[in-house]
Amino acid sequence: MKKVGIIGTGAIAGIHAASIRAIKNAELVAVCSSSPDRAKEAESKFGIKAYSDIQAFLTHPDLDIICICTASGQHLEPALAAAKVGKHLIIEKPIEVTLARADQLIEACQVHGVKLAVIFQNRFSSDYQKLKSAVDAGLFGKLLMGNAYVNWFRNEEYYSKSDWKGTIAVDGGGALINQGIHTIDLLLDLMGEVSSLFGQVKTTYHQIEGEDLGVAIVNFKNGAIGNITSATALYPGLPERIEIFGTKGSAILEGGKITHWEIKGSETKLEESQVFSSSGAADPMAISGVLHQLQWAEFIDSLENEGEYSVDGTTARKSLELIRGIYLSSKRQSIVNFPFEE
Repeated sequence: MKKVGIIGTGAIAGIHAASIRAIKNAELVAVCSSSPDRAKEAESKFGIKAYSDIQAFLTHPDLDIICICTASGQHLEPALAAAKVGKHLIIEKPIEVTLARADQLIEACQVHGVKLAVIFQNRFSSDYQKLKSAVDAGLFGKLLMGNAYVNWFRNEEYYSKSDWKGTIAVDGGGALINQGIHTIDLLLDLMGEVSSLFGQVKTTYHQIEGEDLGVAIVNFKNGAIGNITSATALYPGLPERIEIFGTKGSAILEGGKITHWEIKGSETKLEESQVFSSSGAADPMAISGVLHQLQWAEFIDSLENEGEYSVDGTTARKSLELIRGIYLSSKRQSIVNFPFEE
């Protein structure tokens, strides 16, 4: 039985709490908030011990895993504190908001010998895994193009009621790093590493520091090209979409479900998807914890059996690197070659 503590008590912490409690070999035993008032509310909400001091929290008896659900640009400091005392980490996406902060976090976990996982739960959708298996098996032939579209919408209150969303320092930007990163992670998992890109970001609709529109043309190392769009300004918001094209066929994953599948020389039969799917196209909380639970179960199994798991720090860094590359390209108004210095 692995005992878990959560740092951060916002809405996403509730999804993690439910996921942990649905797993037979995990127990949620403590939570921590930087605010004494929020800690008190969380103690009542979750029915467990709550702290407002991280050092006291980290001394809670027998903690094995720390789940970090703070704002994106506030992952590093609690992660360093937890790693230093030997706690394994599972962190909400993105891993951090700059490559330097991400690298510091990854290095600390390596130095202290703790495992680090980053939440990219959409990898655990059965339809995505079917697509991933087909790409890896070469069923679509040589990959020619891979596109990711996250053309979402957020209302004005989404940003106005938050003191960090859409900020550069704490959110890291806007639509790409907060909303688009999940689908970008899947695209990279399918298409492989990036060699170069040209990107453009704009803030057009919302009163925020970060972008509410972002686009990029991407060159992959395997010779394929691709398009990325990500937005929170496109009313009413459409389900996220990945398109894969190869010399032998193509597929589309939309809202977590395969909606197109065709391979040359084989009978096209699109089976009814059995996966529970949800999209945050217009409502950020219109997501289910089902896939979070699957990622939690995998990580805990890896701890108990010294096995592999899907998204470690190095893997999670790749989507952050691509997004930081888009920001840099937009700033310079030029192509960015990978790897690059920020």
